Amino acid sequence: MTTTNESPQEAQRRYKRYLEAEREAIAVYSAMRAAERDPRRAMVLEELIAAERRHAERWAGKLGIPPHAVPGQRKTWRSRMLGFMSTTLGTDRALKVAERLEGKDTEMYGGDPEAVDIMQEEIGHSEKLRELRNGHPSPSAEIGGRAWESAASSGAFRAGVLGANDGLVSNFGLVWGVAGGTSDPQIILLAGVAGLLAGAFSMAAGEYVSMRADRDLAEFRIEKERRELEEFPEEEQEELSLLYQMKGLTKEEADRLAERAMEDKTIALDTKIREELGLDPNGLGSPWGASISSFIAFSMGAIVPLSPYLASSGQGAFIASGVLSGLALMLVGGALAALSGKNPLWAALRMLAIGVAAAALTNSIGRMVGVALK
Repeated sequence: MTTTNESPQEAQRRYKRYLEAEREAIAVYSAMRAAERDPRRAMVLEELIAAERRHAERWAGKLGIPPHAVPGQRKTWRSRMLGFMSTTLGTDRALKVAERLEGKDTEMYGGDPEAVDIMQEEIGHSEKLRELRNGHPSPSAEIGGRAWESAASSGAFRAGVLGANDGLVSNFGLVWGVAGGTSDPQIILLAGVAGLLAGAFSMAAGEYVSMRADRDLAEFRIEKERRELEEFPEEEQEELSLLYQMKGLTKEEADRLAERAMEDKTIALDTKIREELGLDPNGLGSPWGASISSFIAFSMGAIVPLSPYLASSGQGAFIASGVLSGLALMLVGGALAALSGKNPLWAALRMLAIGVAAAALTNSIGRMVGVALK
C-alpha cells in the first residue's frame, strides 16, 4: 500500500514488483492458452492475457519504459509448472492454481489508490477462472477494459440506439400510413415532420426523466454506503471480507485485504459500490447526455423515410422511402448484432421484416381511412 511519505525509490520498487507480477501472469495464461483446445475457453484465456498486458504497460509506463519496449512474459517455475500441467493433464487441473495466483495479485494491489481499477479487474479475472473451472466459459469483448459496453452503461449510447430505431420505425410507419390515405405530398411531408418533432421531443423528455431518476437513486445509495463506512467501520470491514471471499479468496486473504482497504475509505467505498451495489461510480450516466443523444438519434432515424418527399413526390417518393427505410433498418439491426456478437445477417433481416410489416400495416389502414373519408 502506498503512503504519503513514500520516496521515489520506494515507488519505483513498487511499480517494478507490480510489473513482474503481471509479466508472470502473462506467462501463466499464455502457457495455458497454448494447451487449450476448446475455442471458447481459449478465447477467455486470450482476453486474460490481453488484460494482463494492459496492466504491465501501466506499470512499465510508471517506470519510464516506452510502450514498444515493455518486456513480455516472465517465465517462472510456477508458469512452467502450470504449462506442463496444462499440456499433460489438461487446463482444468491448472485453473485452481491460476485462480489462487489471481487472489494473490488482488491482495497485492489492495490498499493502493493507484491500482483500484486493476484490483477490481483482478477480482473479475478470478471469477472468469472459476467459470472456466465450473464449465461455464463466458468470453467478453474485453475483460475489465474499454469495451463498447462501458459506453452503453453511460445511458447515452443506449438512448441513442433506441432513439434511432424508434425514429426510423415510427416515422416509416407514419409516412407510409399517411401516403396510403392521400397522395398529396404536402400533407405527407407535414405529417412526417410533425411525427419527427413530436417523437424526438417525447423521447428526449422521457430519457431525461428516466436517467435523472436512476442517477438520483444511485447517488442516494452511494451516499448511504459512505455514511455507513464512517459510522459502522467494523461491520463494513466484515462485509468487505465476505465480498472478497465470494470472489474466491480464503478467509485469511479476504480479511487482510478488507483491513488494508479500510485504511483508505475511498478504496473501501469504491469496492462496496461496485461489488455490493453493482454500480459503476464513473458510469452513472448523464441525464442531459441521454436526452440530447435520444433527440438527435430519433431525428436521424425519422428523417430517413421522410427524405424522399423533400426532393420528390408521388409513387417515386413512396418507393424511395420504403427502399431507404429498409436499408436503414438492416444497417441498424446488423450493426447492433455485430456489436453484441450475434449473427448480423439474421438480425438485419429480422429488423427489416419487423419494420416493413409495421409500415405495410399502417399503409393498409391509411388506405381504408382515406377511402372512407372520400
